[in-house]
Amino acid sequence: MIPGSFSYHRPSSVKEAVGLLASLGDDGRALAGGHSLIPMMKLRLATPANLVDLAGITELKGIRADGSDVVIGAMTTQYEVIGSDLLAAKVPILRETSLLIADPQVRYVGTLGGNVANGDPGNDMPAVMMCLGATYHVMGKAGDRRVAARDFYQGAYFTSLESGDVLTAVRIPVPAAGHGFAYEKLKRKIGDYATAAAAVVLIMSSGKVASCSIGLTNVAETPLWAEAAAKILTGSALDAATVKRAVAAAEAITAPASDARGPAQYRTKMAGVMLTRALARAKARARA
Repeated sequence: MIPGSFSYHRPSSVKEAVGLLASLGDDGRALAGGHSLIPMMKLRLATPANLVDLAGITELKGIRADGSDVVIGAMTTQYEVIGSDLLAAKVPILRETSLLIADPQVRYVGTLGGNVANGDPGNDMPAVMMCLGATYHVMGKAGDRRVAARDFYQGAYFTSLESGDVLTAVRIPVPAAGHGFAYEKLKRKIGDYATAAAAVVLIMSSGKVASCSIGLTNVAETPLWAEAAAKILTGSALDAATVKRAVAAAEAITAPASDARGPAQYRTKMAGVMLTRALARAKARARA
């Protein structure tokens, strides 16, 4: 349970961090909150020769409105997400999700950027970001670029980040006023990864679903955006028969592993149960 030896670097700017990571190549790893990387290092599942700590880079912190979007710095902690009045008013599903991540001790240090960037399919925020249509700001050797969350995840712990890249911020389009939302998570105990979880954001108009988006957590090698399921629901009153068809469509795209949280078939069915609950809560919260 003791990490191997490594060299420690603490840059003061994103440009410096990108330069360090680019020069170190496969021997360097960025360190955000550390709640994913450090345990892996203790188990010797990760053995980076160099850690580049991003905690000293003030430009990576903060939450702000930018036109019709909100922008959250990558080093903003889950605790700060929970406490943000701006996010509570504009994108309340983020607070609800952060409150289900690990425990208070972890949330004081764990960062939004770390949660979305490392490609762990068990992390909660990636599916929520896909559901919200978020975009990630990335700085690398070639400059700045933006990557849609729905295009970012390519496999377990494998993303579109390249050597030297630093995820600097998350940009989220603010859902329409009166939208309904919910994040439902089944877990074995407080602090655990999800057995299965579902995020829903929808807009109701005249008793019908005007738009809907669905994300699923920890039921495949990547987070999932259940586009087909959302299309089934759009235009409906969320009647039981239509919800059942949408849940079946969502379950059909899952491919969970059998593990300590249960066999694959059980986890797929729990994804459907979480989605059913999330839809009901989102509908109850929505205002025409």
